[in-house]
Amino acid sequence: MDLSYPLGRFSGETLTPQNRGKVLLDIIELPGRLRDAVEGLSDAQLDTPYRPDGWTVRQVVHHLADAHIHSYNRTRYALTMNEPTILGFEETDWANLEDARTGPVEPSLLMLDGLHCRWGDLLESLTDADWDRRFIHAVRGPIPLTAHVPIYAWHGRHHTAHITELRKRKGWG
Repeated sequence: MDLSYPLGRFSGETLTPQNRGKVLLDIIELPGRLRDAVEGLSDAQLDTPYRPDGWTVRQVVHHLADAHIHSYNRTRYALTMNEPTILGFEETDWANLEDARTGPVEPSLLMLDGLHCRWGDLLESLTDADWDRRFIHAVRGPIPLTAHVPIYAWHGRHHTAHITELRKRKGWG
């Protein structure tokens, strides 16, 4: 198994009427799946990298909160502005900030609870025309919501799998 991509790389899937329910369910259910993945882990376990030279479990949890806040905001910008240019962020630099390296995971789990509740409600309210709205990514160019949201549905599953696969390998039950 590739420890960097336990679920494989993102397939490039875009949102369609046929897969919309599954994609939205992945967004809505992430906080619970992530809570289950870190349930009962000690500080030493939270400070264990999920792979050699990888982030710790703690950094992964904080990264998910950071990245998904960005994604939620990008969604809102796309819905309220005409093709806004959005800022990227240096995720590795953010993961190496003190709060992400050493802070308790509960605040990020709480952030994800509220964020994904709101994001799920927003996404469920979108019309077909809304899904075609897009933003301009400074590096990747124009990205419609039909391409953006599935990436983050996968992203949540991907990083949760880093934690669950580490637990299996370490026998952490």
